[in-house]
Amino acid sequence: MKIIDIIEKKKHGHALNEEEIKYFIDGVTKGTIEDYQISSLLMAIYFRGMNTDETVYLTKYMAYSGEVLNLEDISNDITDKHSTGGVGDKITLMFLPIIASAGLYAAKLSGRGLGHTGGTIDKLESIPGFKTDLSIEEFKTKVKEHKTAIAAQTMSLAPADGKLYALRDVTSTVDIIPLIASSVVSKKIASGANHIILDVKYGSGAFIKTPEDAEKLSKIMVETGKRLGRNISAVISSMQEPLGRAIGNSVEIQEVIEFLKGNMESDLKEVTYMLCSQAFEKSGKILNKEEAYKYIDELIQSGKALEKFKEIIKSQSGDERIINDYSLLPQAKIKYEVKTDKTGFVSNIDALKVAKACKNLGAGREKKTDTIDYSAGIYLTKKTQDEVHSGDTIAILYTNKETALNEAEELVKSAFEITNTKPQAKSLIYKVIN
Repeated sequence: MKIIDIIEKKKHGHALNEEEIKYFIDGVTKGTIEDYQISSLLMAIYFRGMNTDETVYLTKYMAYSGEVLNLEDISNDITDKHSTGGVGDKITLMFLPIIASAGLYAAKLSGRGLGHTGGTIDKLESIPGFKTDLSIEEFKTKVKEHKTAIAAQTMSLAPADGKLYALRDVTSTVDIIPLIASSVVSKKIASGANHIILDVKYGSGAFIKTPEDAEKLSKIMVETGKRLGRNISAVISSMQEPLGRAIGNSVEIQEVIEFLKGNMESDLKEVTYMLCSQAFEKSGKILNKEEAYKYIDELIQSGKALEKFKEIIKSQSGDERIINDYSLLPQAKIKYEVKTDKTGFVSNIDALKVAKACKNLGAGREKKTDTIDYSAGIYLTKKTQDEVHSGDTIAILYTNKETALNEAEELVKSAFEITNTKPQAKSLIYKVIN
């Protein structure tokens, strides 16, 4: 078998068989196929696509290209959650303590932020002392002892995906559904959980721009996961606007804590409760959505979910005092208020523009090796449906880069659409795919 023949076959639009895809992934993993040949096949896939069988084969061999976690010695009932990325997306940090405080096991390996999307690991590392670089054994021990743990993705899991993603990034072949699906699902399979819940975003602040494309992606991911033996579902939700009010790292940790104290924004509540209810349904703990929502209320109102978050922080060497003292989190030297010169109602806040402003302030990175400022961020004092008057503060910028303020302010101002009439409230949940 030769890679040139596989490239030629896909170039002409023919489906690759399992043996050919295994040969390709083996070559990627072992380095026996040149980068330019890998890139050529990726481009052929980009233009010719892949059918469901091909996507399943690709996902399977990517998942098993390295170490696959075996969590059966902990439980046969472990949940993992994955978001396709967004702006102000801190849902994982509410999701884990909620379901763990309910007695469910949750094992979560996450990534760092890149481009305009924030990384869960970056947010956690803004907590003084918090350790995300766990060995596999450390990770499993913490899941067993505390019901949950969250760690940085290890390079030993699905290494073929890491190599392919790096090449997709520089060859403009990222946004193709079969490649996105195989990348996401292979990492989730390698992470060892048997229940997988996907939070698939669409809109300005997401990689997928329309709900229709998000549905296509969700269906292929769910079908692929099921065919590879996982109990999987996808919740499709809007990322047209930032989630919650905080965008950044330490500012988002504060919003997570406030949520777990019961002070929650409606958009964060809608998505978090839906994802948690899916976890309860998959585990068989609660099968009724209405009952699940009542139970989540109880876990928050009783303080159990907050206590579990505190336990997670402490178990991973973080300073749990931040729960009641936000001054222990990284603090920016500059706090700048953005004011509007318009009067009316906020009708939309462009997530992508806000994300770019946040990155300019120091909260994001262009390359994985870039350093970020954990104290940098944005807090939206006004959200959609809020009434505003000329001179009102619509956002607060936090940064240590004074030179970044002007551009960030203009981006935030342009992100706010203000109209004469109050817009109707819209659900963020588009559809659930099971």
